[in-house]
Amino acid sequence: MEYSEPIPTPTISSSPSLSPNSSISSNSPRSPPLSPPPVVISPCAACKILRRRCADKCVLAPYFPPTEPAKFAIAHRVFGASNIIKFLQELPECQRSDAVSSMVYEAGARIRDPVYGCAGAVFQLQKQVNELQAQLAKAQAQVVNMQFQQANVLALLCMDMDKDKAPSSPPPNSPQSAVDDTFITNSSYLSFMEDINNDTNLGSLWEPLWT
Repeated sequence: MEYSEPIPTPTISSSPSLSPNSSISSNSPRSPPLSPPPVVISPCAACKILRRRCADKCVLAPYFPPTEPAKFAIAHRVFGASNIIKFLQELPECQRSDAVSSMVYEAGARIRDPVYGCAGAVFQLQKQVNELQAQLAKAQAQVVNMQFQQANVLALLCMDMDKDKAPSSPPPNSPQSAVDDTFITNSSYLSFMEDINNDTNLGSLWEPLWT
């Protein structure tokens, strides 16, 4: 007689029913939310030349963009970075842009002319202004002179036109006046002779009355 061992049956533990909306495991770690990609901000031209980290509130960043490195290089060569920063911090923000433009212009003039700098440029401009004013005054004097000459020419033309319209009378000593006097004398003589002849004829008619 053979002996057979009983076969163990697997035991199934009762587990709560899983709904479609329930999570598979309550202890599973949650995935972190996706962060936006980091924005790479290029340092300003000042920090790039100075080889330092450009902070978020960098005083030089709004006035020296990374696309204009020569602008800061010129100002830094003459004034220095520390003096530029100190000068900008002492000014209100509404005046900083004009101050930076003035510093860059003055630094460029100092590099071009180390002796006179910006004063030399101002002197040259003032000299040009004086020369242009002298040329303007000369041109205005020429215009006034031409207007005066034009007025004289118009006056002469008007006088000539008035003489042409008026009846012309020759002067007393002119040949035309002598001719006219001779004509008047001859006419008077002829009329006088006619009067004499008429008187003679009348005398001949009245002769029988006196005889």
